[in-house]
Amino acid sequence: MITMNLISVLLQAQAGGGSPLQMILMIVLMIGAMWFFMIRPQQKQQKKEQAFRASLRKGDEVVTASGLYGTIKEISDFYVMLEIAHNVVVKVNINSIYPSGNSASETASK
Repeated sequence: MITMNLISVLLQAQAGGGSPLQMILMIVLMIGAMWFFMIRPQQKQQKKEQAFRASLRKGDEVVTASGLYGTIKEISDFYVMLEIAHNVVVKVNINSIYPSGNSASETASK
């Protein structure tokens, strides 16, 4: 869809007799706007998630991407041993760990 819009803008610029400088400026502005509104926020979110996963410690309460709430019993570079019930421990990929709502509200109040 973006490419079709870009093509139509380019064709209109040629038909209208606009200068090539205007056409290049329009393309640069479109790419800049796309970066600012789409790519930049996604990069910020990824950095925030990486910082959270780097700060995980034994005893933290977390939630997995599938919705399992639990407490970290053991942590490695690639996985987490998560206690989801009394004496029930599961091995979970660290990339599927997110902060639980309880710990987020506790840190916000402090």
